[in-house]
Amino acid sequence: MIELLATRWAYATFVFVMVTGLYMMIASPNLVKKVIGLNLFQSAVFLFFVASAYVAGGSPAIVPSEGGGGPYVSPLPHVIVLTAIVVGVSLTAVALALIVRIYREYGTLDESVLREVTDD
Repeated sequence: MIELLATRWAYATFVFVMVTGLYMMIASPNLVKKVIGLNLFQSAVFLFFVASAYVAGGSPAIVPSEGGGGPYVSPLPHVIVLTAIVVGVSLTAVALALIVRIYREYGTLDESVLREVTDD
């Protein structure tokens, strides 16, 4: 079991970071901590995409003029991750701007207090 984890450390890290982010989003009543948990969850998904694209002994997907070559690494997962990083940064910026606005309006970031205030 230890040998399997030593060779698949990226997947073990993916699971740990994903579970941590999911726990932060579900268990924390603070909105800022929820955004941090969302960012951890996103980072775990990015790690999964990059780790799953790994090819042992693979080379960049640039075919030499004489042809041939060995196994190639697909650049598609890396491009998808770069696009997702841009979307994630934008989502984080909008979420933090909304959190600042909520704090200015209600004076708290606690979810249970916000639910009580909005129910009235």
